[in-house]
Amino acid sequence: GDPSGKSEERNLLSEDVLQHNVQCVKKQLEKFLDFDATKPNAAEMVNNYDWFKDMSFLQFIRDIGKYITVNYMMAKDSVKKRLENETGMSFTEFTYQLVQGYDFYWLYIHKNCKLQMGGSDQWGNIVTGTEIIRKKAGGEAYAFTCPLITKADGGKFGKTEKGNVWLDPQKTSPYQFYQFWLNASDEDATKWIKIFTLLPKETIENLLQEHEKAPHERILQKKLAESLTIFVHSKADYEFAVQASEILFNNETAVILESLNEQQLLQVLEGVPTIHIAKSQIESGYELLRFLTETNVFPSKGEARKMWQSGGIRINKKKIENDCIQITQKHLLQNKYLLVQKGKKNYYLVIVTD
Repeated sequence: GDPSGKSEERNLLSEDVLQHNVQCVKKQLEKFLDFDATKPNAAEMVNNYDWFKDMSFLQFIRDIGKYITVNYMMAKDSVKKRLENETGMSFTEFTYQLVQGYDFYWLYIHKNCKLQMGGSDQWGNIVTGTEIIRKKAGGEAYAFTCPLITKADGGKFGKTEKGNVWLDPQKTSPYQFYQFWLNASDEDATKWIKIFTLLPKETIENLLQEHEKAPHERILQKKLAESLTIFVHSKADYEFAVQASEILFNNETAVILESLNEQQLLQVLEGVPTIHIAKSQIESGYELLRFLTETNVFPSKGEARKMWQSGGIRINKKKIENDCIQITQKHLLQNKYLLVQKGKKNYYLVIVTD
């Protein structure tokens, strides 16, 4: 595993876990790259385990280690920082740049690979590869790195960072994925639309101009969210996300709410405070004011009654009329959930348990 530039050791993963990860990564990449070997420009995925599994330690230090000096390795910023840290750096971690350097050499010899691309934190490892290629093969190879992508608050786009975004819909649902880009700051959206989308330059420039004239309309964020949700997931997922986004902001969405399956419902209501009640409490009807106070939606029956009478309470986006005095099984979504709305912006997801 990769510590992603952090001052800690790599996680040692079992071979089974590594093979599982490789297959999962390839499955994700197949959405964006064509691995059909019959095509002239087919993508190819290789595994460095294949060329390291039969190599002994002695063979490695004899055939590779002699080409790179310790002085050269210690001059790397990534190594310097780790050595200055009180926890130090293990020999395994120190020699990693040799391992990655040899990967580049192997790809150069066997796959005619002359360019390795990566984040700027990989510069040291990549140029170690160009050195091995130069010294061992008398060849020339190149490194291409770009700055690590960050958010406006300085946080890094990374799999171990809070608020991360995954390609796997099981880890980040298409709805949550869409919401992430839709809620980007103006500064982030301006930067990300140039990095993450394949929109023509002229289109992007026009969007930036439109956004500058009316930033409150969030034209940039909407286009960013649309382009990426369709690209990574599908047009149907994008259309669902747009519809679902209206649920908490538009009171005319009861029909949409009732049409969602359980998985979609929980995606849309992620982050909404939850309340649990027993199924037995509603089987014979749960008196409305008692329900609203015993679930702590309101501190008192008097306050609940006042808002109810003024039309400020909705169940599943439907206004509670004065003749509705009990919550029953018929109100449940998916036979299990209730969405209670108090005023314009306060929501509670009630979950009924056996």
